[in-house]
Amino acid sequence: MTIKEIAETLGDHCHKSVQKTVKLIHGLYIDRWTVIKKGTYAAVYVCVDVPENAPHPTERYLPVSIWRNNGTGRSV
Repeated sequence: MTIKEIAETLGDHCHKSVQKTVKLIHGLYIDRWTVIKKGTYAAVYVCVDVPENAPHPTERYLPVSIWRNNGTGRSV
């Protein structure tokens, strides 16, 4: 989808906000270029397919609280 097509699908009439957002999203890439007018091209973006068995961030890292004890039985 081009920026214009993405904006129209989302119901957003401000293409600039969609354009800025697309540049910040990881997993989108330009698949090809299409001609919109003579000499003017638009990027066609495609989303990367994520495999079913891809690890989820919480599976790799589980936060653990480590409490220090200063020997008095009270946590610091």
